[in-house]
Amino acid sequence: MSEDGDGPKYTFQTENGETKSMSRGYTGKAVASYPNGDLYDGDFIDGIREGRGEYRYASNGDKYDGEWRVNCKHGIGKMSYNGKGEYHGYWENGRRHGEGTFTYPNGDVYSGWWRFGEKEGTGTYLFKETGMRLQGQWEKSEVTEGKWVYPNGIYFHGKFENNKPKGEGIWYFKNGNTLKGCYEQKPKELDEDEEEPEEDDENAAKKPKFDLVWKSETNIAEAAHLVNSVEQ
Repeated sequence: MSEDGDGPKYTFQTENGETKSMSRGYTGKAVASYPNGDLYDGDFIDGIREGRGEYRYASNGDKYDGEWRVNCKHGIGKMSYNGKGEYHGYWENGRRHGEGTFTYPNGDVYSGWWRFGEKEGTGTYLFKETGMRLQGQWEKSEVTEGKWVYPNGIYFHGKFENNKPKGEGIWYFKNGNTLKGCYEQKPKELDEDEEEPEEDDENAAKKPKFDLVWKSETNIAEAAHLVNSVEQ
């Protein structure tokens, strides 16, 4: 478990101060330093990471503090992605799985359910800068049905695609009025900016952006004005 020559070597130090060349068969607390610079400080059972411990990744500065099973992040834990956000919640076999909260560098927060590393199930995404929320059902890290809620309480309820409204839906206003209609998505020019959920997978491909076009079931000018004023 060590490298030849004078390069970095694997070291294993038990809670009693004993230094070993390997973890095999050991049960208890220990600190393991790996040849790549990673460091684990926590519980072992029969030589594998099991229980609770902290793991520091030398290559990127990430840190995980939580529960382990068979050398994988499993159970409840907190992962700090160096400069890229923080996740606190449930893990399964090394991936975000179950209920958890991801806080992004810009202050946005997703709180809800995950499935094998992706947002899936019921969840809410809060935009810190505007106070807007996307809440509803998620699949493959995108909201598919739910509400687009503004800080003043006005909201749209309907179907979503690309994390934006698409298809039929209803606007609900504070005075009790509602407005039915349909959203279309048109591809946006690449040099334009549009607020959308942060990506929590640094390897994810950039997704196309869209402009929204609202078509109401009524031609009443006042109704159109209400929707346009909400989107400002």
